[in-house]
Amino acid sequence: QVQLEESGGGLVQAGGSLRLSCAASGRTFSSYIMGWFRQAPGKEREFVGRISTSGTTTVYANSVKGRFTISRDNAKNTAYLQMNSLTPEDTAVYYCAAKVTTSYDYWGQGTQVTVSS
Repeated sequence: QVQLEESGGGLVQAGGSLRLSCAASGRTFSSYIMGWFRQAPGKEREFVGRISTSGTTTVYANSVKGRFTISRDNAKNTAYLQMNSLTPEDTAVYYCAAKVTTSYDYWGQGTQVTVSS
């Protein structure tokens, strides 16, 4: 069983930055691919990006490429989502997820990010 908890969300003005954290329980965090997703009101959940187990490889959605950066600290069992140049279109609940098998098996409860114009 893996438990994930996001933190760091909040209200920020357009052009600002936020860093989200995802703290994981368990001893095998370093073996999970970690993903970030978001869901805006009235929209389906969308993929934001993911990071490999070692942290050497990242993949991003086109909508955030060049603005968002995913990293991880396996010693701290924590993944991060650094978000820069935020726009109102980035307003959403952000979730982290752990891929243990072939899908994202475990999810956090989400953290709200609101970007004002």
